[in-house]
Amino acid sequence: MATKSFDHPFVDKVQQRGLLTGACGVVLLFILAFADSQQFFQSYLVSYIYWLVISLGCLGLLMLHHLVSGRWGFVIRRLLESGARTLWLMAVLFIPIALLGMYHLYEWTHTDVVAKDPILTFKKPYLNETGFYIRAVVYFALWLLWMFLLTKWSREQDETGEPGLKSRMINLSGPGIPMFILTVTFAATDWVMSLEPHWFSTIYGLIFVIGGALGAMALCILWVIKLKDVEIYREVDAFKYLSDLGTLMFAFTCLWAYVSFSQFLIIWSGNLAEEAPWYIRRSHGGWQYVGIALIIFHFFLPFFLLLQRAIKRRAALMTVIAIFMLIMRYVDLYYFITPAFGHGGASGLYRYVADVLTFVSIGGLWLGFFAMQLKGVPLMPLHDPRMAETFAGEGH
Repeated sequence: MATKSFDHPFVDKVQQRGLLTGACGVVLLFILAFADSQQFFQSYLVSYIYWLVISLGCLGLLMLHHLVSGRWGFVIRRLLESGARTLWLMAVLFIPIALLGMYHLYEWTHTDVVAKDPILTFKKPYLNETGFYIRAVVYFALWLLWMFLLTKWSREQDETGEPGLKSRMINLSGPGIPMFILTVTFAATDWVMSLEPHWFSTIYGLIFVIGGALGAMALCILWVIKLKDVEIYREVDAFKYLSDLGTLMFAFTCLWAYVSFSQFLIIWSGNLAEEAPWYIRRSHGGWQYVGIALIIFHFFLPFFLLLQRAIKRRAALMTVIAIFMLIMRYVDLYYFITPAFGHGGASGLYRYVADVLTFVSIGGLWLGFFAMQLKGVPLMPLHDPRMAETFAGEGH
């Protein structure tokens, strides 16, 4: 089996173009921030959350892989590790929101508004700037700690082949899963749900957990298809596991639909004044069509396509479906976040320019950093004893 570090022209191209695009975009973002700071932070938040959720999805799937040791996980483990390591970048990109953007985004940071609102006054022990900062530090500290240890031990395993590293990664991933679900839930509450602080949903965080796994899986599918001719992928015939990856994307699509519908059903049946306005706001002003589009294109269409095994074995079709799912992930988050602003930012073309510019800028940096992490290490974990056992067996 090939043992050399991984290098590929496509990865070099993604790194160079991604970082260049991101760097140029950052310059334009400074101009945008000075031109209309409120719209800038609204657009920035949507784009930031999109890429952060994919990073978190990679970390969650990485821990899941260590616990189940399925063949699919060994094929995409390096991709998941590279995606999880972008959390360093996302921690840095969170600073503008924390230091400069809170007043533009969250009404509970306005003391005059809180003083006149009994609900916000009641929630003040949780919704306050000090708590926001402390919790954000805790979230990133835990995510970065788990990411650092899992990727560090994985790379040490490649270099030394020490059998004990396998147990370390498994033992860390066990408590890592509940930690991950809890921290993502609270982070989604702090950074997104609190945009509409009167509203609450106990399922909200789970939607972000599943959405992150779905986005991360779609991204991994694209990279597996693009790198299918790499020597080590050819040796294990990685392309034949594309169907398994498609099945997992199908499962996450169904889970996303289930929890999203559960949230709607609970709120609709309860019909409480604190909960119903979230959906009422998204049933007017054109947002109702976005909601219908999500039902059709984020669930029904991929559901029926991914049911067919023949489609999941065709690279061209899976490429289209994976790209489409990544687009729908953005639409879903846009639907979650933007109506909360009501709309207090810019309108018309300028607003959409801000949306596109922030997405491309953060995305360029994310992809460039992702490609940078992928280079220099073998594309598959060469000395993990589970890999030989798993690929030698008959089951998945």
